Amino acid sequence: MSTAADVVSHYGPYAGGPGWWIIFPIAWFLLIATAIFVFAVRGRRYRWRYGQFAGEQKLGELYATGEIDEQEYHSRLNTLRQSQR
Repeated sequence: MSTAADVVSHYGPYAGGPGWWIIFPIAWFLLIATAIFVFAVRGRRYRWRYGQFAGEQKLGELYATGEIDEQEYHSRLNTLRQSQR
């Protein structure tokens, strides 16, 4: 039967015993999975700026700056929403 002192004296102070080798692959996996998750959530959050709602955003900016009136805004918005279906 070997004691902890026997293991350290035989293998050196960095011999953690069996099982410690699995910690680093798990840590790398968690790090990479976390990075992928963060980028995926962030991409979904900002998708409206570049995807489906980009036209509505631009139309809202035109209305906010006064380049189009309310009637034209609603008319264009209805046309835009019908074309997205």
